[in-house]
Amino acid sequence: MMLRARFCLLATPFLTLMVMATRLDAQEPRLAGRLPGPVLQRIDSLLDAARRNGLPTEPLVDRALEGLAKGAAPDRIEPAVLRLSDELRLARTAFGDAATAAELMAGASAIRAGATTESLLRLRESRPDQPLTVPAGVLADLVAAGVDIQDGVTAVLAIVAAEDADYVAFRRNVERDIALGASPAAALGVRLRGMTEVLVPGDASVGVGSGGTRRKRKP
Repeated sequence: MMLRARFCLLATPFLTLMVMATRLDAQEPRLAGRLPGPVLQRIDSLLDAARRNGLPTEPLVDRALEGLAKGAAPDRIEPAVLRLSDELRLARTAFGDAATAAELMAGASAIRAGATTESLLRLRESRPDQPLTVPAGVLADLVAAGVDIQDGVTAVLAIVAAEDADYVAFRRNVERDIALGASPAAALGVRLRGMTEVLVPGDASVGVGSGGTRRKRKP
């Protein structure tokens, strides 16, 4: 009994060290020592939850590192990481379990800009076999340029037959027109009419800013 008790006493510190080492290993090494313990622990929990739910964790770590690089206070970094985690989750709800990390990040950006999961789901349904990274990213960029979120959603859905390069050109043209003095609504309307005429000649059924309906794709 004495030997057994002595062994237990010796084993207890060893087991404690093992548990502590496991916890340290679970920490994101790029954040360890750079955030207060409680904040780091909560962010590690967010990362663990993301892994369990099949969400990318690298964007979450990058968001925290970005905050550190900008000198943001820890009590601002943690909510920023949590918000991105929620946005990625909503994007995955809309885009499906097979969505790539790039698609989820673009979807999260669109959600942050004001898009709803319903509008992203419509985008997914409209482009079932095509990547959504560029269309969702273009939507976020249009809103950042001053375009109303609903007008942006209408436009992005109206040109679902476009290639990714066309989406990028469309965004650049709208941003250039705005930079030259056009209002966001006017720039979007002009460029959208031009795009839809190219995709489906003679179709003028799409309107922006007036509840226009999505143009049907050519068979």
